[in-house]
Amino acid sequence: MSTHTPPERQIADSHDLIRVHGARENNLKDISVELPKRRLTVFTGVSGSGKSSLVFATIAAESQRLINETYSTFVQGFMPALARPEVDVLEGLTTAIIVDQQRMGADPRSTVGTATDANAMLRILFSRLGQPHIGSPNAFSFNVPSVRATGAITVERGSSKTVRQNFTRLGGMCPRCEGRGTVSDIDLTQLYDDSKSLAEGAFTIPGWKSDSFWTVRVYAESGLLDPDKPIRDFTKKEMQDFLYREPTKVKVEGVNLTYEGLIPKIQKSFLSKDKEGMQPHIRAFVERAVTFTTCPECDGTRLAEAARSSKIAGISIADACRMQISDLAAWVRGLDEPSVAPLLTTLGRTLDSFVEIGLGYLSLDRPAGTLSGGEAQRVKMIRHLGSSLTDTTYVFDEPTIGLHPHDIQRMNGLLTRLRDKGNTVLVVEHKPEAIAIADHVVDLGPGAGTNGGTVCFEGTVEGLRASGTVTGRHLDDRAALKDEVRKPTGALEIRGADKHNLRDVDVDIPLGVLVVVTGVAGSGKSSLVHGSVPAGAGVVSIDQSPIRGSRRSNPATYTGLLDPIRKAFAKANGVKPALFSANSEGACPNCNGAGVIYTDLAMMAGVATVCEECEGKRFQASVLEYHLGGRDISEVLAMSVNEAEEFFGTGEARTPAAHAILGRLADVGLGYLSLGQPLTTLSGGERQRLKLATQMAEKSGNVYVLDEPTTGLHLADVEQLLGLLDRLVDGGKSVIVIEHHQAVMAHADWIIDLGPGAGHDGGLVVFEGTPADLVADRSTLTGEHLAAYVGAGQR
Repeated sequence: MSTHTPPERQIADSHDLIRVHGARENNLKDISVELPKRRLTVFTGVSGSGKSSLVFATIAAESQRLINETYSTFVQGFMPALARPEVDVLEGLTTAIIVDQQRMGADPRSTVGTATDANAMLRILFSRLGQPHIGSPNAFSFNVPSVRATGAITVERGSSKTVRQNFTRLGGMCPRCEGRGTVSDIDLTQLYDDSKSLAEGAFTIPGWKSDSFWTVRVYAESGLLDPDKPIRDFTKKEMQDFLYREPTKVKVEGVNLTYEGLIPKIQKSFLSKDKEGMQPHIRAFVERAVTFTTCPECDGTRLAEAARSSKIAGISIADACRMQISDLAAWVRGLDEPSVAPLLTTLGRTLDSFVEIGLGYLSLDRPAGTLSGGEAQRVKMIRHLGSSLTDTTYVFDEPTIGLHPHDIQRMNGLLTRLRDKGNTVLVVEHKPEAIAIADHVVDLGPGAGTNGGTVCFEGTVEGLRASGTVTGRHLDDRAALKDEVRKPTGALEIRGADKHNLRDVDVDIPLGVLVVVTGVAGSGKSSLVHGSVPAGAGVVSIDQSPIRGSRRSNPATYTGLLDPIRKAFAKANGVKPALFSANSEGACPNCNGAGVIYTDLAMMAGVATVCEECEGKRFQASVLEYHLGGRDISEVLAMSVNEAEEFFGTGEARTPAAHAILGRLADVGLGYLSLGQPLTTLSGGERQRLKLATQMAEKSGNVYVLDEPTTGLHLADVEQLLGLLDRLVDGGKSVIVIEHHQAVMAHADWIIDLGPGAGHDGGLVVFEGTPADLVADRSTLTGEHLAAYVGAGQR
């Protein structure tokens, strides 16, 4: 009998590592790592240590670039152009699927349904089965307007002849609100005082001065209106011309100008702009003058009447999109229609994925811009869950953001399932519960910014615990419950709150203390705090929405720090402050103060070369001859917050105004950021803390609302955040924090727990009281997890 000899190991089977050698992207210091394939690798380290630079900017970016290069140049012209990352060798890469925390576009037409293809499938379903039958899938799309056209058409082919043609396309867009679901009404009393005439200065619009040639005088001297008659005495025709007239050419003092009705003029000059970018007084005017109300014609469904009239089993597409997704999934499963069986199967699978990933409480008509960073990331995961692909690399950026400890276990199950299908899973993470499931850990550090960028540890979770690195030391940190809590000084009363899924909630939020609002994802926390806290209560809300800014914006410009620095330089050198701005007179003329010259290469990655004239310093050579405390302006902008705080605190460069702003930046844990780092390179957590540092200077707000301030924070930095929250409260402020992190819950003076579940299973206050009472009570999911966290043991 012959013995069977095992076949020799194929060379192809030896490629079981992703090798990175000499990575230098951002703050990485020429590091090399070897990551096992088909395993779950977690990257840890303090905020700013280089995790994202290694995982996203190096490994994932190169994988995507190489895949893009396989397409034709025509196709590449439509794709984002990516430059090769700064790295010597990258071996063993596989296709990378990136699931990051970038919020979904806040386009008013984008909803959960349109972002996940669920709406596309529903539209086909209704176009096939809906009764009465009204048309193609376009007839159910709120982004497609109905079009009717008639006219002559000439086709130049052979002997060309002209024929009459009619063209109609039935779209689903509501004609009144144009598919937005809301209509804007302008409050005329905020635009003018109708008891005055135009000559007496009736306008109350910011910047509209009575002698302004382009605005006020066009109305007064147009010849269409009587400038000396009070507005309330205008005839019907005058009022129509005043408010709604189409653009008309008029002569004012011999100059040809365009006269336009007040309403369209306001819509063009104020309402077409992004509110975030407006000056505070103009934003306040827009918020006063414009009210957004639900469209009366479509009742907020965005759909035309025909689309709402076609139904399947008594349900219209508008009803389907309004349903909670878990209910919609059950409805789809109940449809027995063999003619569309493949469509029902795929749609059912997509909706089940929502439920499985913990987003069953959403509805398909929820605007995509209202999703939190964590929700947006999980919506992006949906299309990958049922995928049959294997041997791909999935890259996640803190997938536990916005998740209650109860939901983290479910997320862990999804990550391990992706790995068990034969995929490589790379996760950037701070939560100990998520680090615990890793097969392999890479710890970066030891510090942040220039103090980071090296590999401190590679190995197992047990090895990390014993390693003595910052992460290893803090992995088993547990914040203790306070012995005594602060006494409230008053209360914010919320009565009958019913926004989104809240069920007529009455609650008193204590003032003068640290309040944590918690509960499972989708239980109604944000709806309660952001949607129901009474306006005008002196509330400063700091969320995670992106800071808008170009690559010229940096922490120094955003916080207003650059003003006192420029003045200090100007005073010390006897010149004007504008010289010390790279966006103004001091800019290098060659690169216009950008520091780099951008060359667009169409479908290939654009090249940014350091400006030869200023060597990337962004300023004219003559400006760099002026010094303050022995440093020029470019050297100051290259400093970290901690260095600059010391520099502006004493000696010749002592500038109290700059020192105070730097102190606030250091307080929120951003001491490692350099003053000139572009805002576009900051993470979501860093942006939120930058906003917090800026808002701390405001004297007006007494109540701070923070939305998950621990986002992107390392375990070691959470302690510093708790100290900052304590200082705010001890300084007389009230702090309300929406948070899932048990350390923040344990540190609170008062906890409001919402639930018991998500969506229509939530929306109730299930507990109010001190953290100690919640642990002793253990009546809610939060109570159980907090008790386990503080080691209160089991009953």
